[in-house]
Amino acid sequence: MKTSRNILIAFILNLGFAIFEIFGGIFTNSVAILSDAIHDFGDALSIGLSYFLERKSKKPPTSLYTYGYLRYSVLGALVTTLILLVGSVFVVSRAIERLMHPEMINYDGMFIFAVIGMFVNLVAAFVTREGDSLNQKAVNLHMFEDVLGWAVVLIGSIVIKITGFVYIDSILSIGVALFIIWHSVENLMDVMNLFLAKVPKDIDVHELEHHICEIPNVVGVHHFHIWSMDGINHCATLHVVVKEYTNNLKTYVREELLEHGIIHSTIEVELESEDCVEKECHLSEHIGHSHGHHHGHHH
Repeated sequence: MKTSRNILIAFILNLGFAIFEIFGGIFTNSVAILSDAIHDFGDALSIGLSYFLERKSKKPPTSLYTYGYLRYSVLGALVTTLILLVGSVFVVSRAIERLMHPEMINYDGMFIFAVIGMFVNLVAAFVTREGDSLNQKAVNLHMFEDVLGWAVVLIGSIVIKITGFVYIDSILSIGVALFIIWHSVENLMDVMNLFLAKVPKDIDVHELEHHICEIPNVVGVHHFHIWSMDGINHCATLHVVVKEYTNNLKTYVREELLEHGIIHSTIEVELESEDCVEKECHLSEHIGHSHGHHHGHHH
């Protein structure tokens, strides 16, 4: 479990550092450092959650969680994102307040903290760069964002030292916070789409229907439902209408679905002459024109 170990190391580094940073922010009176502290704290938390949930999500299915624990990683993403959002909104409000009433800032302290900060996060980014899971990639991205955040603080401290323009501290921290908010909202949308059982981004239902209808003997497809467990592993249920039953039909359909990342599918086969039991589904005669938005029974 290399991935898990890397994530754990990154977590310990980040958490220790976030606490150190909060003191740094108070000591230097810099909002930019405080905003970074919140960012880092959110990261540490998300890394800790990733560590726990990454391990959890790898567990095999049970009789209670028949799909396995894949959604746990999504839950981790949700919690992390919300923490980062709340933290960032807090930072922005602090920074705006500070713009109204500027205070003196210890720029030398700020500079020293920034150098240490960049160093620690570069080490953490280096440690977490290996590993293939999406969670791992997210953690690594966080690390590099932190390095950038510290570079911003570094530049800010130099600007204040040279020009005495203390407003730069608040302006930079708002910039960093808005950057985090922007990314968090994007993540939140992805998570919501999963929970709302939206068709995954990389799948075009009509194109897929068309491909399935090109399989010999297939007349049409309906009750086509596609959703994703965690953004990587997709599921589908569908009814395939055929002229006559053939042996390999389901295999062909499964292969087509697998090509589109659908690892778990439930396929119902019906003869053209049969009436579909669910009356509200009117199968049009034209291949591929059965629309998949009837209220089918979810299995």
